[in-house]
Amino acid sequence: MFQSRVISSILKRNKAILNSLTSNLKGTSSSSASATSTVARSSFYGFRSLPKGHHVPSFRNMSTVASVGTEKKGLKLLVTAGPRAQKMVGIWLFGSAAWVFSMVVLGGVTRLTRSGLSMTDWKFTGNLPPLSDEEWQQEFENYKQSPEYKRVNKGMSIEDFKFIYWMEYAHRMWGRALGVMFALPFSYFLRKGYITLRLGLRLSALFALGAGQGLIGWWMVKSGLEEPASEYVQPRVSPYRLAAHLTSAFVIYSGLFWTTLSVVMPEPPAESLAWVQGAAKVKRLAIPVSLIVGITAVSGAFVAGNDAGHAYNTFPKMGDSWIPDNIFELKPLIRNFFENTSTVQRDNLLVEHNNTSNSVKST
Repeated sequence: MFQSRVISSILKRNKAILNSLTSNLKGTSSSSASATSTVARSSFYGFRSLPKGHHVPSFRNMSTVASVGTEKKGLKLLVTAGPRAQKMVGIWLFGSAAWVFSMVVLGGVTRLTRSGLSMTDWKFTGNLPPLSDEEWQQEFENYKQSPEYKRVNKGMSIEDFKFIYWMEYAHRMWGRALGVMFALPFSYFLRKGYITLRLGLRLSALFALGAGQGLIGWWMVKSGLEEPASEYVQPRVSPYRLAAHLTSAFVIYSGLFWTTLSVVMPEPPAESLAWVQGAAKVKRLAIPVSLIVGITAVSGAFVAGNDAGHAYNTFPKMGDSWIPDNIFELKPLIRNFFENTSTVQRDNLLVEHNNTSNSVKST
């Protein structure tokens, strides 16, 4: 306010001097020079009289600020309230994506240690682990009723049971902790108004998928607690449900990671020719690579679900032949690609071999 008053005073003073110069146009050149110097001197002293700490921004600075503002407006921001809020949301989403990745790794370890069927019940909110010898004995007795104990782990000691129980318990609770870690900051950012409607809907969908992942996990485990159709078949979870569980995890991880990148690196306007060309190049590479990785992962899930990795231990031949005789023995034909151990293993090996060959060629 004070600065504007000073500038207004200076302009009025200069206007009066200019009016006097106009009325004396017939004056000598010396008087004109004197008047000009007076204008310059009054302007100088006027600006000099501004208090310290106050300055008039230059045209160069104002144009820079204007251009930055224009660039900011052009970006498709998913987080409001400035760079600090954008950084906070980005760190939170990066952490969530890393947590989901660790869940996939922990799930793989649980699968490899054959711990997934050690817990014979499930609650959405979870429960405390056994804390006394009596509680451990009760859990062990529940496990003894399962087909896996009767056909695979008969005679297992309670100490061995505790190991596989803790593995499955850690996997479940790690997922619940992820849900809490995601929900609390999400609620906070929504309340502060940092998140746009577009981002809020996307994160809500990912959160719903995460909650559903727990249900899919129990749906998968429950299939392994049922008696197999034949006494010669080892109990295992349904390969279809295992593939659904793994695919859902990859969808959640990919969605979170993509959303994180969209937050920390906002999309420029469609009018940006350089961005459109760059995005087209990335899209041409990203889509086929994503499809190949996805097919390989799902194929691996069916291998794990059918224990098809144990069918043959030779490559490129399968035993003494290139193509086993039983590769299409199931009816209808489509079942062989998902339930026949020979076919599932061959398909997975071919997919992995093809991926390796393409990678070598591209380098």
